[in-house]
Amino acid sequence: MKKFILTIFTLAMFLLFAETAWANEWKSQRGTIEAAFQASERDELDTSERNSLSQHPLFSWLEVLSFKKRLNAKTVSATDRKDIETLLQRYQSLAAGDWLRNAYLNYLNSQKDWASFARFYRGSDDPDLQCADLNARMAQSKVDDNWIRDAQKIWLNGKSLPNSCDAVFARLSELDKLDKALRWQRIELAAIQGQTSLMRALAIGLPADEVLQARSYADFIDSPNPRYATWPKTTRSRQMAVQGMVRLAKRNPDAAESQLPAITATLGLQESERGRVLNEVALWTVASYGANSAQRLNAVPEIAYDEKLHEWRVREAMSRGDDVAALAAIEKMGSTQRNSSQYQYFEARLRERLNQKESAKVLYAKAAQSANFHGWLAADRLNQPYLLCPLEPSNDRAVIQKVANDGRIVRAFELFAIDRVTYALKEFNAALDSYTPEEKKVAIALAQDENWYDRAVFSIGNTPSDLQYYSLRFPLHHERHLREQAKINSLDPSWVAGQTRAESIFMPRARSAADARGMMQILPGTGAQVSARLGMAWRGGESLFEPETNITLGTAYLRQMLDRYNGFPYMAIAAYNAGPAPISRWKDARPSLEPDFWIETIPYKETRDYVSRVLAFSVVYDWRLDRSATSLTDRMLGRFNQNQRRAFVCPQSTTMKPL
Repeated sequence: MKKFILTIFTLAMFLLFAETAWANEWKSQRGTIEAAFQASERDELDTSERNSLSQHPLFSWLEVLSFKKRLNAKTVSATDRKDIETLLQRYQSLAAGDWLRNAYLNYLNSQKDWASFARFYRGSDDPDLQCADLNARMAQSKVDDNWIRDAQKIWLNGKSLPNSCDAVFARLSELDKLDKALRWQRIELAAIQGQTSLMRALAIGLPADEVLQARSYADFIDSPNPRYATWPKTTRSRQMAVQGMVRLAKRNPDAAESQLPAITATLGLQESERGRVLNEVALWTVASYGANSAQRLNAVPEIAYDEKLHEWRVREAMSRGDDVAALAAIEKMGSTQRNSSQYQYFEARLRERLNQKESAKVLYAKAAQSANFHGWLAADRLNQPYLLCPLEPSNDRAVIQKVANDGRIVRAFELFAIDRVTYALKEFNAALDSYTPEEKKVAIALAQDENWYDRAVFSIGNTPSDLQYYSLRFPLHHERHLREQAKINSLDPSWVAGQTRAESIFMPRARSAADARGMMQILPGTGAQVSARLGMAWRGGESLFEPETNITLGTAYLRQMLDRYNGFPYMAIAAYNAGPAPISRWKDARPSLEPDFWIETIPYKETRDYVSRVLAFSVVYDWRLDRSATSLTDRMLGRFNQNQRRAFVCPQSTTMKPL
């Protein structure tokens, strides 16, 4: 096995940190500083204890967080305020100071201390603070044209706004600067957001007949009803009817389809408006491959087709095995969508199946210029190496030292180490905002040395060159245990690594909204079941945050899914994401589809993207681990023949599109 990714960078880092005594010093104090943070956040840290840590890089955070509990509880004394304002001056250029300023402004807003608020406000994206600023300016008699413009800008929002905005809007109304037109503008924005309760509330202040009209619109959006026949035949009425019908189409496409002709005739819906409803009717029919999917897709005017519906027209034909219709659907796409590697590949596949082999080869060659799932599948059809042009972070010691010694980076890593990720992000992002692209990549590489792997996904950028930093974007943590468990379960280690990257970016403390936990994102119930099957003692959901426990259970569960689906990894990956029940339905509904077509016709977007992503990630981990890859075509079918692998190449002249 060849393992020489990032060797130059790693050597440079070793030389750097061999000279950096503070790195080990701060690491040795992490237990102490974490205990101090806990005490400070409880408002129990003694001043002498805090001052004993005055040389620690996180001392600024210890100082500002000592006021967190009092600011949240609104129990700030006059002495506290003086101390807070001293700290704001002291730390005005630091992330800790920004945090304290924001917390203090929220406190001042709650106290309606507008004079103090105005002194410390520096602008904000938070509507609550924006309205507080307008209140402060009112209190200082600064209601001018700029104030009116700023207030009207905040008003035009389709969602509910904080209570601090109420006085602002009342003043706007007093000034006759909140007229009917502005009220209706916001009602229309609320309709777009589906905020019908807000629509009704906003109608207050309109003339009585218009209040009733706004409420009728809101009622229709909630539940379409025949009262639309009494509406004025205006652009607004048509827009409201469309909003209501679009929502109905999602719930009940049959009902939306049946009601649309009468509404069109009564209100005079334009072709684009009618088309928007038909688009939703078709979408929510074909998303479950309903029996009349093709009919409803054909009923949508071409003017109302968007990229999403174009994709579904292709999938619907594929699901029926109708290659001619699928190819025709691709040909109707816009040039950008049609020329993506995904649809170049599928157009080639369809033409090949229709015996148009020469045109298929041309399309495969174009698709193979992309280093991604469909590009590599295209390379398989041509029996070509895989395109991959990796870049590595700078090994310039001066650059590495500059970044490593940046106080913001030091604080970010120490905060991350004691699980204060929100604060760590403030420091890290503040540093990145001032860095060159070269320095950003070095910062991300240093973050990986601190086991902070997700920065390479969320901070690296999305330009083609950014995406070529594969060794940063595809970390490999706990490799030995991952390999061991892959071997025990007869799984390909690159697949396990790709699955882990897709699930958590190798972050051990990752936790989803559904309560999936750890590196391989296992639900506690699944963990308990797999533990019982393995004869392991189940130590509860918290044990899933332990990397080795998580990998042991995750690989065993992946093996379980692989066995359940006859050794086909693409189905096992889908089941890992969506659960076994839907996979069985999809398998039964489309039993004869080849793996690439089966993946493309998965109804759930999340699962469809997930399967292709895991398979593509596995190729990158093949590159990281072995510098050659099992072909994706073989990988989908569970064929891992080490004697038939794809090489990686990077032509000197290429327009490669990276993964």
